[in-house]
Amino acid sequence: MWGGIVGLIIQLIAGLAGSNVVGLALKQYDLGIIGNSITGVIGGGIGAQIIGLLLDGGAGAGAVVGPNGYDIETLIAQVASGGVGGGVLLVLVGLMKQAMGGEKPA
Repeated sequence: MWGGIVGLIIQLIAGLAGSNVVGLALKQYDLGIIGNSITGVIGGGIGAQIIGLLLDGGAGAGAVVGPNGYDIETLIAQVASGGVGGGVLLVLVGLMKQAMGGEKPA
């Protein structure tokens, strides 16, 4: 796992935030606060793990907080990849909702 349990928690929170920001910015994909949050947590975890494998080559990065202090590069990468993963999954779910006869874009 990329960054251990602390990294996963950071990714999930970043995904939650990213999906809610995308939901506010792109109203046609908004699923409501609960839908955005659930989608963001899932997207943040999955997206960050995929990006972590691509960036790290699957070797597994160290924890964000280690014996040498904070690894700020890993922290930034986890926040960014979690937020992007949550936002992307929200847009994909919003597109699927529209394709199934849900709310049409404004």
